[in-house]
Amino acid sequence: MPRILDQIILLLLISCLTRLQSTKVLSEWKKCGDWECETAMSRVQATTDYLGPDCRYLNFKAGEEIMVYSKLSRKNENLWTGSKGKDFGYFPKDAVKVEEVLIADEVEVLTKEADFLCLHGDQYTFE
Repeated sequence: MPRILDQIILLLLISCLTRLQSTKVLSEWKKCGDWECETAMSRVQATTDYLGPDCRYLNFKAGEEIMVYSKLSRKNENLWTGSKGKDFGYFPKDAVKVEEVLIADEVEVLTKEADFLCLHGDQYTFE
């Protein structure tokens, strides 16, 4: 019986750590094309295949087109946010090349808790 209890505790611990990793705040600031971050800033093309570490990230193949809506700033400037079809998420800026700039004047805004949600099926997971 103690061995089963130890296994259950270990599984719960792994589950909690995985959840925390997939919901941590990546940056407190982001740059957008407008104050609501609803306007596409640029159109980029993937230069390499990318598979993100969790469901907050956008997966893509080289050659695919992505619309960029925000860029994390200050703490983590390497990550941009964009969409490909119905998929939306973070990706490293060095995995794409800018094809067209749509918004030249960027505004810097605070991120929100919702910026870092992770969708698992029909559940939203927040930090």
